[in-house]
Amino acid sequence: MKIALRVLLGYFLIVALAALLLGNVFVQQVKPGVRQSMEDTLADTANVLAELASDDLLAGHMADGRFAERMRAMPQRELGARIWGETKHHASYRITVTDARGIVLYDSAGRDVGRDNSHWNDVYRTLRGQYGARSTRDDPADDASTVMYVAAPIFDKRDGDAKGRIAGVLTVSKPNRSIQPFIARSQQVILRWGAVLLGSALLVGLLMAWWLSRQLAALRRYADAVSAGERASLPAAAGEFADLGRALESMRAQLEGKQYVEHYVHTLTHELKSPLAAIRGAAELLEGPLPEPDRQRFVAHVGAQSRRMADLVDRLLELAALEHRQHIAHVERVELQPLLEAAAEDAAPRAQAAQVALRVRPAAGLPPLPGDPFLLRQLLANLLDNAIAFSERGAEVELRAGCEDGRAWVEVADRGSGVPAFALARVFERFYSLPRPRGGLRSSGLGLNFVAEIAKLHGGTVRLDNRAGGGAVARVELPAS
Repeated sequence: MKIALRVLLGYFLIVALAALLLGNVFVQQVKPGVRQSMEDTLADTANVLAELASDDLLAGHMADGRFAERMRAMPQRELGARIWGETKHHASYRITVTDARGIVLYDSAGRDVGRDNSHWNDVYRTLRGQYGARSTRDDPADDASTVMYVAAPIFDKRDGDAKGRIAGVLTVSKPNRSIQPFIARSQQVILRWGAVLLGSALLVGLLMAWWLSRQLAALRRYADAVSAGERASLPAAAGEFADLGRALESMRAQLEGKQYVEHYVHTLTHELKSPLAAIRGAAELLEGPLPEPDRQRFVAHVGAQSRRMADLVDRLLELAALEHRQHIAHVERVELQPLLEAAAEDAAPRAQAAQVALRVRPAAGLPPLPGDPFLLRQLLANLLDNAIAFSERGAEVELRAGCEDGRAWVEVADRGSGVPAFALARVFERFYSLPRPRGGLRSSGLGLNFVAEIAKLHGGTVRLDNRAGGGAVARVELPAS
């Protein structure tokens, strides 16, 4: 499982558990909280009504006094109240009044008059001067039929006592189902916002996972490209990922630098052995007496081998500088046709000395190339040098260009001896060279490798094939702007 997915799952699990716990706490607290509010209201109402009912109770007119008359009018009152989205039409209170023994003297519902309520908790505790309340089912088999009862004492202060004795109990009751719509609505609001919280958390988690995966994927592609030996630029990153990227880049540079130096020292030592051995042999011979023609021949041989070593060192330095470039610093729009003509003009003295004709085939409408004109000119110069070196006297080297499917191509074609089949796959390897048809020392084997590196730096490719009728053709393809 990818790290971004693991982070997303872990993050979402934590948020989901937190939302579940908070939601459960809120939902569990909604019902008790609403019922506590209702009990508080019932307590206030019971005490107010107890004061209003005290005169009728003490006068012995509890069932037919003014209080009972006003309570009988209560069910006919149309409230028309809109409370938190719920419409309330009638009052849902039930009022009972008992005497000091707990016998019901008045019941607004007309059901329990004469019943002994002294064993009920609301009446029992109130008669003893305590706060009395209870919640009881009307239907023992129905959990939703519970009714809350809150009682208040009715005092008799006629004997001059400031507090008075308890002459009766007034109980106000209200079905709990009357507040159920408000509980359900509160729970729905909590659940709805909980779902919004989870959705928002999931969205934030997805964005975090996407960002994390994007940063890691960029660094992974960079590491894979470096491992494959490709030119790769450090990707843009943020925060700790930028620090990680810089650490990877520093490590890459140090490792590559160490390996590069070791490789080049080994290669240079190997390649210099042959010319040094030739120079040493010629020098030993020159120390003794030699005929003048032999002496001149050995002196020329020493000079040729020295120039070969100097050329090898120069080419290695150029190649090392090129291989360490990850991208072109200053990209320019390079017109292809003038570039071909300039390269042919540079190679003209070498072609004339080798008695080889150079011909540039004109091509109209070629798009400009994005790149480094100096490097592209060196690319053409190496291809032309290679074609001239492998051409017979009197042969022709042709330079041509074109554009297909958004890619420009340049070909350098000769009529030389061609490339042996076994060497076609290796001609662009470093230090790999073939004997020239006209003899002489082999090249450094770096020219075509230099061409391949320049083409790669420009996002292009190069290949060398044999031509029908003899000779070889080198084809470079580059992306056109």
